[in-house]
Amino acid sequence: MKQIVLTMLALAIAFTAGCNTEQQKEVYYLIANNVTLSYWQTVANGFNEAAAQYKVTAKVVGPQSYDPLGELDALQQAVLDKPAGILISVADVSVLQREIDLAVQEGIPVITIDSDAFISRRLYFIGTNNLEAGRLGGSRLVEKLGDKGNVVFFTIPGQPNIEERLRGFKEVLNTQPGIKIADIVDIKDDASIALDKAQRYMALTGPQKIDAFVCLEAVSGKPVADAIKRANVHGREIIAWDADPGTLDAIKDGTIDATIAQKPYTMGFFGLKLLHEVFHAPPPQLNKDFRSDFYSPYPVFIDTGTTLVDRSNVDLYLSAAAAHK
Repeated sequence: MKQIVLTMLALAIAFTAGCNTEQQKEVYYLIANNVTLSYWQTVANGFNEAAAQYKVTAKVVGPQSYDPLGELDALQQAVLDKPAGILISVADVSVLQREIDLAVQEGIPVITIDSDAFISRRLYFIGTNNLEAGRLGGSRLVEKLGDKGNVVFFTIPGQPNIEERLRGFKEVLNTQPGIKIADIVDIKDDASIALDKAQRYMALTGPQKIDAFVCLEAVSGKPVADAIKRANVHGREIIAWDADPGTLDAIKDGTIDATIAQKPYTMGFFGLKLLHEVFHAPPPQLNKDFRSDFYSPYPVFIDTGTTLVDRSNVDLYLSAAAAHK
């Protein structure tokens, strides 16, 4: 009888310990600003694969369209869960900064990716040098247009990374007075708006003719390419952003000249690894301004890199995407 009691007690202890281990398992959040985009699915793939390596739990959350308030709600819910760390892309600094700072005050490490909140207490930013990427795209545009032409930009105002890209383009275009910005279109993260606006601009002729379209985000590349195909016209340039399948296909068939490809998988994978490192070796004070700390253990920014993709190298990206499915 005594042996039976001891055995049952041992089993109960083991069961309780197992439950506690499960309850205490580290949880890391990736908060995206539009989880339906293939770009963010690629980020999530990297995030989840790093989580598998470290044997921790990864949760990917966020709105299903561009919705800063929806992203704020996702962040607030994540903070309530008291995770080991949060990786977040900032759709709108004015909406999300306060909650990021509150998360850090609660002792939760926060790292921004893709789009930064520089004035917040996030530890640092992982992603693209968007100003340089904009300059890269601007140089390609000048190469294609020469010294004159009318350009329309498609964008989402207020998103820090996209604003930086536009600034990079403008810096280059300012060196070519003959290249004019005809319009900067807010597509509101809606492909149908991009398609409709592109079709309207395709109808302009004479001095108002639009010679080039620049897509500063992932959504508008394919619909703008579709508008050009439907109009069956030639001699219009498209510079797109990111390596979505539709964008890559349009580069391969010659409709899109080039796209600026970021490294979303790397952002997600590296982001979780660095959050894991911070959680297991936290700084003495998490809630401080590391940007101005001369002895900061963290950088301000980690550049994951960009590549200009055109017909000369698009097959490499298509094959890499197929291999990683």
